[in-house]
Amino acid sequence: MKITVDQHSGFCWGVVRTIDIAEDELKESPELYSLGPVIHNPMETGRLREKGLETVGLDDLPRLRGKRVLIRAHGEPPSTYAAARAHGVTIIDATCPVVTKVQERIRKFYEQGFQIVVFGKKDHAEVVGLLGQTNNEAVVVRNCAEAEQVDPSRKTVLFSQTTMDRETFTAVAEVLRARVREFVVGTFEESAIEFHAKDTICGQVSGRDVKLREFARANDVVVFVAGKSSSNGKVLFDICREANPRTHFVEDERELQHAWFEGASTAGISGATSTPRWLMENVKNAIEQMQEKSVIAK
Repeated sequence: MKITVDQHSGFCWGVVRTIDIAEDELKESPELYSLGPVIHNPMETGRLREKGLETVGLDDLPRLRGKRVLIRAHGEPPSTYAAARAHGVTIIDATCPVVTKVQERIRKFYEQGFQIVVFGKKDHAEVVGLLGQTNNEAVVVRNCAEAEQVDPSRKTVLFSQTTMDRETFTAVAEVLRARVREFVVGTFEESAIEFHAKDTICGQVSGRDVKLREFARANDVVVFVAGKSSSNGKVLFDICREANPRTHFVEDERELQHAWFEGASTAGISGATSTPRWLMENVKNAIEQMQEKSVIAK
């Protein structure tokens, strides 16, 4: 059986940057703290833990006076920076520049009096940071049904969590645009209420859709490697499985099952933007070993 690792999978540029910053800081001193898991992949988090990176929460800031705390790629709300200053904590800011730009744009529209709507997952770390730019007044929607509940009487701007899917974002934008249009007609407003849709989905995430589908269809079986808490991983896994129903999700090679590969002549391994290349190679090696044992057994 031919086994191939997807050359377009693995860390996005923002994650590479965050890991590089963390490793550079750990070279200076092995004592470094990450506010929340530095990446949504337990294997990579474990590797960095061995180098000295400890995961902490906001409640830990009071005991970390004088220590260095890393802000991960997802970003944080302004209140986190204020808390760090109050407790004498040194911030190492590794927020992905794409996320920083979204935060800045949201803050600009909020200050102009717009109702901010964010297409995303309310409890996701990135969205928490985005909400913080609006004093937590922004509205978060996950789908078109939730978009139907948004107040159409206010000038509104729609943004997106950077790791969401573009197809649903477009559908949500159309729902909001239609609701504003209906409100204007229904109330005989002389001037249309403003509505803007800002597609802030990361290009490295959305750009993977086509190539991932091609990769999935080119293989009899696909093993998708990602952390179970990875938002991007869930989106990409669904895309992969849609293209190839014989797609299986694992966090590491220990979850592989021999039955998945029965009758297959090709197997592909892909992963999320938070999946390290070394982990996908581990999965490939494990599958190869399974095949060798199977041949010997026969």
